[in-house]
Amino acid sequence: MDRKDEKSEAKGKGGNKPFQSDKPEGFLQVERTLNVHLLPKTVKRRVYALKRLQLQSANIEAKFYEEVHELERKYAGLYQPIFDKRRDVVAGAVEPTDEECEWQSDREEEDLAEDLQKKAALEEKQADPAGAEAPRGVPEFWLTIFKRVDMLAEMLQDHDEPILKHLQDITVKFSEPGQPMSFTLEFFFEPNSYFSNTVLTKVYKMKSEPDAEDPFSFEGPEIIDCEGCKIDWHKGKDVTVRLIKKKQKHKGRGTVRTVTKELPQDSFFNFFNPVKASPEGMDVDLDFTLTTDFEIGHFFRERVIPRAVLYFTGEALEDDDSYDEEDLEEGEEEDLDDEGEEEDEGDFDPKA
Repeated sequence: MDRKDEKSEAKGKGGNKPFQSDKPEGFLQVERTLNVHLLPKTVKRRVYALKRLQLQSANIEAKFYEEVHELERKYAGLYQPIFDKRRDVVAGAVEPTDEECEWQSDREEEDLAEDLQKKAALEEKQADPAGAEAPRGVPEFWLTIFKRVDMLAEMLQDHDEPILKHLQDITVKFSEPGQPMSFTLEFFFEPNSYFSNTVLTKVYKMKSEPDAEDPFSFEGPEIIDCEGCKIDWHKGKDVTVRLIKKKQKHKGRGTVRTVTKELPQDSFFNFFNPVKASPEGMDVDLDFTLTTDFEIGHFFRERVIPRAVLYFTGEALEDDDSYDEEDLEEGEEEDLDDEGEEEDEGDFDPKA
């Protein structure tokens, strides 16, 4: 759990009830923001000294997160042999031993009622008919995860699914010591008829230092930019565009010709061609798109890659749901309108 999660958890515990006050709302608003300039001169000097101490604390916290990043990089190397074995099992390159396949559910099956055992055996026989070729590895492992996880399923289109059946692994790499803080997502594909790349990458650049203009807003590392990669699509296989044909008539000769135009279309593979922040500032839609992109990158790194098999089985989804319920029970209260109903901010399309 990172320090942000600790702060959020602490906020939701200990009987965190809304503060009730008899003072007018306007009075409370004034109280929330203290005008330091109205304080006596001697007190004001001490408040400034306290703020300098707070700034020192923020700088130490930034160093803390830099060391956390180094620890993540170190332990990523320890995790990697496990993830490599996972990749080989999923792809069917390695067949696990009987001992490696033992799991507690096998022992639980011994305690099942006899009729349930017969039913399970019948279903297993129907699923594996005699003479059928045994599947290699775990078919559609990553595609199943994409379809199960809401955040990823919203990006997924029907024309993406045949391509993601060729996805063999997803890994994360952390920046080396002395380099600017970043992490890279790597998507490994087996040879396929859609593109020639064997790996697609997405780099997320991070910043872990207090902002010069607003140093007290620092709460840890934040993603500030991302870079995708060029996909070398085979002819006619690019699922990020759709082809339309239009007829054009020559004004002078009256002859007609047909031209083909490419129009962008929704696809998961637009993930590797992210929008860039404009130096002149961002509008609301662009800001929302970038924020969503950063959240997805963080979700791959922190949740999907380390716990892939649990998202495949759906167990991690149950854990996520339980966290949401806990947040509703113990977290901040929701804003309600005068009739006690939740406010509707209008429909939006997360794929847009």
